[in-house]
Amino acid sequence: MHKVSLTIDGVNIKADASMTVLEAALENNIYIPNLCYHKDLNPAGTCRMCLVEVNDPNNQVIACQTTVEEGMSVITDSPRLKSVRQITLELLHVNHTQDCTHCGKNSNCQLQEVTSYVGVNEARVEQLRKSSPNIEKDTSNPFFIFDHNKCILCGICVRTCNEIQGVDALQFGYRGVNTVVSTFMDKPVIESVCESCGECVVRCPVGALLPVDEMKTSREVSTICPYCGVGCGIRLGIRGERVVNVKGDEGNPVNRGRLCVKGRFGYNWIHHKERLKEPLVKKEGKFVKATWDEALDLVAEKFSRYRGSEFAAFSSAKCTNEENYLIQKFARAVMGTNNVDHCARLCHSPSVAALAQSLGSGAMTNSIEEIADAGCIFAIGTNTTESHPVIGLKVKEARRKGAKVIVANPRRIDLCKKADIWLQYRGGTDVALLMGMCRVIVEENLTDTSFIARRCENYEAFKESLQEFTPAYVEEITGVDPALLREAARIYAGASSSSVLYAMGITQHSHGTDNVLAISNLALLTGNLGKPSSGINPLRGQNNVQGACDMGALPNVYPGYQKVSDPDVKEKFENAWKATLDESPGLTLTEIVNAAHKGDVKALYLVGENSLLSEPDGNHVLEALKKLDFFVAQDIFMSETASLADVVLPAASFAEKNGTFTNTERRVQLVRKAVNPAGDAKPDWWITSQIAKKMNHRGFDFKNASEIFVELAALTPSYKGITHERISQKGISWPVKSRVHKGTPVLHKDSFSTASGKGKFFPLKYIPPAEMPDEQYPFILTTGRSLYHYHTGTMTRRVDGLNILKERETVEINPGDASLLGLGEDDRVRVTSRRGEIEAAVKITPNSPAGMVSMSFHFSESPANLLTNPALDPVAKIPELKVCAVRVEKI
Repeated sequence: MHKVSLTIDGVNIKADASMTVLEAALENNIYIPNLCYHKDLNPAGTCRMCLVEVNDPNNQVIACQTTVEEGMSVITDSPRLKSVRQITLELLHVNHTQDCTHCGKNSNCQLQEVTSYVGVNEARVEQLRKSSPNIEKDTSNPFFIFDHNKCILCGICVRTCNEIQGVDALQFGYRGVNTVVSTFMDKPVIESVCESCGECVVRCPVGALLPVDEMKTSREVSTICPYCGVGCGIRLGIRGERVVNVKGDEGNPVNRGRLCVKGRFGYNWIHHKERLKEPLVKKEGKFVKATWDEALDLVAEKFSRYRGSEFAAFSSAKCTNEENYLIQKFARAVMGTNNVDHCARLCHSPSVAALAQSLGSGAMTNSIEEIADAGCIFAIGTNTTESHPVIGLKVKEARRKGAKVIVANPRRIDLCKKADIWLQYRGGTDVALLMGMCRVIVEENLTDTSFIARRCENYEAFKESLQEFTPAYVEEITGVDPALLREAARIYAGASSSSVLYAMGITQHSHGTDNVLAISNLALLTGNLGKPSSGINPLRGQNNVQGACDMGALPNVYPGYQKVSDPDVKEKFENAWKATLDESPGLTLTEIVNAAHKGDVKALYLVGENSLLSEPDGNHVLEALKKLDFFVAQDIFMSETASLADVVLPAASFAEKNGTFTNTERRVQLVRKAVNPAGDAKPDWWITSQIAKKMNHRGFDFKNASEIFVELAALTPSYKGITHERISQKGISWPVKSRVHKGTPVLHKDSFSTASGKGKFFPLKYIPPAEMPDEQYPFILTTGRSLYHYHTGTMTRRVDGLNILKERETVEINPGDASLLGLGEDDRVRVTSRRGEIEAAVKITPNSPAGMVSMSFHFSESPANLLTNPALDPVAKIPELKVCAVRVEKI
């Protein structure tokens, strides 16, 4: 960046030529009063506090809107400037409450700071003040208070909601002396489109926007958010032995301080009264408290009866890498089985299965930060702003920079508002849509021929398979207008860099692997791999689902995706673990449930999973778990599933232990202990190690998580160069080949990780969903997530504020369908599939297309997965959670 030289108050400085005078001054620790400036926002210049004199006392300019120039001479303080600032400041004080000592912003208020620097004429203020402001506070939002009486109309909240969030919940209302910051129609915040992210709250320079129960902290601990796979950096504010607030970590490259409503406000569950605090053993159908030795002795004794194929373990994407590593090691080295799996089976197993075939690696190819610079973003099967809100901000940022946005989704999601094209296709017809786009690109010579020739294989066979996918055929299958399909294909192929974002709308199908292969075909065809701001980017659902896969919590691979069937790999791990290992792949999560139902799997070690609510055909899952001879659940709360266990072991939460999470972009990040565990709860790694030691097995004598990481990194090639110490300040994206290697934000730059080093095209055919609507079950049910809750609600349903924002399950139905069924808003309905029935309230919305209803799976009172279809993808063994046939009846 070109630098210029200038003087500010006689101090010679250099600054980037693109900087404003205010930015240059602040960077060089020269204070210029300001109230409406924020480094994250475009300068507005509304407060007039940052007036300075440039080159001439008569040339007063606004520092936040004046760009630096070579040789510029700036004066920040003079009698004339002080006079102007004082008058402006006094006018603010006239309409401001003077209760500073009672204000939650006291000692951290910019108005206080500016007033202290500029000063005011108290007599003049008293002459100007006619009456004290008295606008009723808006306390409708459960997480923050909006006090107009303290607002200085700087506009920072308005600009934050517009420029960063893209929600526009706030605007200036009324005019003149009556001007206020207002929601649409001046409704309470909770009735507006506000998403309760709190971004406006953290930027408010005064006490107008304050968190409810604001509390000063005694210390802060940097760690990683425990919710979705974005892996936002957070700072836990601690007072005594409690987490009292959460801030975004501005130094973390993943989120740069941004957080969603759950990440910022959804932490009260850490200290909830229902936390499991001591081991529980079921006797005569009731749980009784036990000591750790009593519980662990019982578990060890019982597990020793079921070694081999009669045992299975469910690891957890909520646990750390170190803990997932030990759970799969325990299953293999102690219990002698590869029957270990986790919830990735229910979300992104098709990503791993498909991309490993076509590219050699089943992970996000590019970094989150790059999304903002993409020329085109193709978001298919992802409700990004609800499920991965901070990545949603990156998409909005890219849109503001001029990127084209294509959304492909059966439902009208929030991102459709920002889309250039919305492809509203029928649920389960992804292959037809994607292959149709590929055909257009080939027909119109929009392919990257050089990339295909140099770096791809099997192109001709793939090209031949496109003949079937004519625009007319694709329209018949998907319902998408051929003209719209062509336009989308042209935009994607024509951009300088195109990034595909996808999630469970692609993977949770009986043909999920084919769906991902179709995305791979599209990216290979246009050369959108191996370069910045492009790629194939599966958005992982849980905080450490990527890490759990990396650690080998899968039935067919050891850590680092090394196949259990490979004799050399088997020997490597046998030598490391001093154990005899099974070379046969184990059962997947869904197969384990079926095997338990048949009586083949007799003992289950379940860690941090709530299978009754998360797996399809919940009644079948319930029956299977009840048939187990011995069932151990390890969790932070007594979940619906844990209540069925014979032994429940209390685990520490993310805030109570050390370790690492790996986010959706493959970034390995440090998780730090902030407070002691609830009661006598223990870290999961300690519990698993103790069970192994009670069973007289060596290799589990770890003192801390760092020691475990040393062992796993030595056995996992992609983690080889990572240590806890190395990522203490900032995480790093694998593969990291050595201690000096800088990590790999972009995969496949020079070659793919396949045997040939080339990306492979796959011919595909359209296969319809396993279950389609009929006379008896005329609707398609699809499942999704709410912005305000997380998975089965184990954590978020214990946060009062989140329950206020989303208090119950609803069945979202199209207005036309509701009319035909005689349904009104909030009517109670029964939703029935071939597997079960549930009840819920109706929400009538055009966001659901005709013939489709939608529910989340967060609410145990209306468990949507009692209805969903367990039909499996033949390769990834993922169930078809996104499409099942149901009927809806008014109760």
